[in-house]
Amino acid sequence: MSTFVFKNKHSEYTPVSNIFIDKYMPKARGEFVKVYLLGLKYCVSGELGVNSSIMASSLHLLETDVLNAWSYWNDEGLVKMIPVDNMGNYTIEFLDITTSISAENENNINLLEELNKNSTKDMLQDIEKLLGRPLSSKEMTMYIGWIKDYAFLPEVILLLIQYCVSKGKTDCRYIETIAIAWYDANIKSIEDAQAFIKKHENKWTNMRKILAYLGIKDGEIMKPQEEMLTKWLYTYGFSMDIIHRACDICFQRINKADFKYIDGILNSWQRDGIKTLEDIDKKDNKKTIKKNSSYKVKMDSFNSYDQRNYNFDELEKKLLGWDK
Repeated sequence: MSTFVFKNKHSEYTPVSNIFIDKYMPKARGEFVKVYLLGLKYCVSGELGVNSSIMASSLHLLETDVLNAWSYWNDEGLVKMIPVDNMGNYTIEFLDITTSISAENENNINLLEELNKNSTKDMLQDIEKLLGRPLSSKEMTMYIGWIKDYAFLPEVILLLIQYCVSKGKTDCRYIETIAIAWYDANIKSIEDAQAFIKKHENKWTNMRKILAYLGIKDGEIMKPQEEMLTKWLYTYGFSMDIIHRACDICFQRINKADFKYIDGILNSWQRDGIKTLEDIDKKDNKKTIKKNSSYKVKMDSFNSYDQRNYNFDELEKKLLGWDK
């Protein structure tokens, strides 16, 4: 649990800058806006501080959401978040938004220098066409920074934006997350990017097939379930038929889709060296034979004596008197 100590003057009302409403609020996540406004209210009303538990409870959020919100506004330059100790406590100082705007305008001087380069200018114009909107100076700075910091070619950046747009994701934070993933994957060229996209798309195509078989939408799975799917497909190398068979067994036994149950089945098959459906059938047949061979008739008063063999044809002749 974190505690946030505010550093501002006391006031009887909560002033919210129109710059915040027009520029920062539309692109921020809803929970981040809620944390900013409640924190601003605490700050200007003279509260010395508040802990993350109280803020989370008031806003019906998780404590991690509160901490992430303050980190976000710190990165945006609207607050100054300074650690007080090693226990997760901070001072939060609300900054003058007009100051942050002025600082951004100073960065535009560098942007003007970059925009004199035809390749950079063309890249930014193409990005605006892909996104269907003008870029902010912060976004321009970010894309230019990728050329310098990540060694991305303009063509690679355009392909990255096009990929995000195809996913219906055009917000700055998502695009930046994909860029970091590409950088971590050491993508340097168009060919590297295309190979990475193909591998990622093939992975999710196979995952979606399994999820569809289970009647689950891909947006409904969490990280641990995604890791299980990755293990089944790529660590164990199981075919779709084998995974489907494990799903069938799960449904037959517990009448519902359970990732842990299916994972247990596939872990067992991996240990037994199962590679095909025929291997599964052979394993099941061996179990059946072993079970049948181990079955013994229980001895009781009815069958505890030696059984006799009768010739029913001879008995019939005697009964009908044909034996004479």
